[in-house]
Amino acid sequence: MKILAFTDLHGDKEAVQAILKKSAEADILICAGDISDWGEHDKIMLKELEKAGKPMLLIPGNHEIKEELRITAEEFEYVIYIHKGSYQLGEYIFFGYGNPGFSMQEKEFEKVAKQFKKTLKKNDKVVLITHGPPYGTHLDHLHGRHVGCKSITDFIKDTKPVLSISGHIHETFGVKQVFEKTLLVNPGPEGRILKL
Repeated sequence: MKILAFTDLHGDKEAVQAILKKSAEADILICAGDISDWGEHDKIMLKELEKAGKPMLLIPGNHEIKEELRITAEEFEYVIYIHKGSYQLGEYIFFGYGNPGFSMQEKEFEKVAKQFKKTLKKNDKVVLITHGPPYGTHLDHLHGRHVGCKSITDFIKDTKPVLSISGHIHETFGVKQVFEKTLLVNPGPEGRILKL
């Protein structure tokens, strides 16, 4: 399976065109938040991305109001909104949690993740999609310090997803790292094809 992951478009139509060009290679699109800029142009962006003709998993970023984005997403058949939820495709289970940016600990994520873990079977392959990055990694390094979320790092250590996609930190667009056997990626607005 080939994923085209991207994040932090912030309403940039040129970035959408780059995504559409790459989408021919992908089986599914994943947006890890901030598709819009404070809710502006979210419908326009989703209408443009519909041209890819592929399903797209979507979570909100810190520039979106969760409920507003969910309602807008419901207007588009190709969009699968997975904030605080999951979606299974073949042997892979995609678990999504959006919104918070600079939060060292996220109690709501921990609560949702605990429930999600109860549903997992032994051989399930998890793909984690969050807007904020895990703490203590190459993806959350900003101005000489780590600004990610420890709750996400704990989830990765415990669950060992095959892949973790996040965004939010613009300075780490394009950065990837293998952490606890999990491939961490900040695909940025230009997107990255990832093979599972």
